[in-house]
Amino acid sequence: MFSNVHAATPVQSLTPIRIGMIDGLSGAFSNAGEAVQRNLQIAIERINARGGVHLPDGQHLLQLSSFDNKQGVEDSLIALKHLTDQHIPFVVQGNSSAVALALVDAINKHNQRAPDNRVLFLNYSAVDPALTNEKCSYWHFRFDAHADMRMHALTEVIKADSRAKKIYLIGQDYSFGRQVNKSARAMLAEKRPDIAIVGEDLHPIGKIKDFAPYMAKIKASGADAVITGNWGNDLSLLVKAAKDAGMTTKFYTFYGNGLGAPAALGDAGLGRVRAVAEWHPNAGGADSDAFYQQFRQRYPDPRDDYVHLRMQVMVEMLATAMEKAKTTEAAAVARAMEGAQYKNAFHDAVMRAEDHQLIQPLYVTVMQKKGESGVRFDNEGSGYGFKTERYFDARLTALPGSCKMLRIK
Repeated sequence: MFSNVHAATPVQSLTPIRIGMIDGLSGAFSNAGEAVQRNLQIAIERINARGGVHLPDGQHLLQLSSFDNKQGVEDSLIALKHLTDQHIPFVVQGNSSAVALALVDAINKHNQRAPDNRVLFLNYSAVDPALTNEKCSYWHFRFDAHADMRMHALTEVIKADSRAKKIYLIGQDYSFGRQVNKSARAMLAEKRPDIAIVGEDLHPIGKIKDFAPYMAKIKASGADAVITGNWGNDLSLLVKAAKDAGMTTKFYTFYGNGLGAPAALGDAGLGRVRAVAEWHPNAGGADSDAFYQQFRQRYPDPRDDYVHLRMQVMVEMLATAMEKAKTTEAAAVARAMEGAQYKNAFHDAVMRAEDHQLIQPLYVTVMQKKGESGVRFDNEGSGYGFKTERYFDARLTALPGSCKMLRIK
């Protein structure tokens, strides 16, 4: 499935099929946007290396066009207008559920208004559950586990930790951060009613440069564990403050395995920091290792080492859906993607037709030193990597939804 990305592409190809990425490539979260761009680019290169997308009129290469939204809703809507003006059929976005919710609404209206220029929205990281529940749309597909699915996996691990007694919640003050805290409270109350929530903070997203005051509050609370959905610099600065404060608290994170977090923690994170993801470099097996090593060969700078399997899966499933539909027309591609399965030697996922939520395995991983059992690879050249603590089969990650989708014929 994952072939050599440097293989020769066809000499002749028809008009490229463009994929428009709307995400933050400047500002506080530019590192997250740049990581997405790398993952999408290598996925596109893989498909192009084997001839691109085969449609009735011939072979079409994929082409990525990036639009910087500066992590803002208004800039995202402006970018969407530029994208539709250029008749780009596919929109990809993920860093910010607030942006994703705004894009869903705008795309719904655009597609109704311009049926000859409809677009499909593929979401790789915006994990507010509403996007595949009450705000679900025929034009939106999510390839990441949503916040409740991720929290379900993390709280299953906490449930089995008899030493967990007091937990502090901290997150970014927008729809996603609020949902993470709400979900943590509800699931812990059900699974471990003996655990006390000893504090909760929501901080401005991308605005805090020093988390020391928050660490002081967490330390004073007596918490033995912290749950956070923070990402980007809001996560790396948070964990740096924890290290500087000499804290030995466990951190249960959504994204603690990259973008500077492992290096910021150093030895302070060993055995204490956990992250949840659909895959990780030390998942194991020759095919998984080969996939990761191909990425590292393509992007050898340690700072670029943040691999998302779900983004590779997204591009592969899009290409397959176009070939099945025999067109790039959004409604036809959406129909082809519903119920579609992605399977390779180390991953198996299904796009649930009822709400367009990808159902896939999840790993809860724990930070360890490179070279220890189960840690062949480190993260970002830090000397620290993550090993599997719990593996959840796709059937165990699927949660019921409330989507009532208006379907397009």
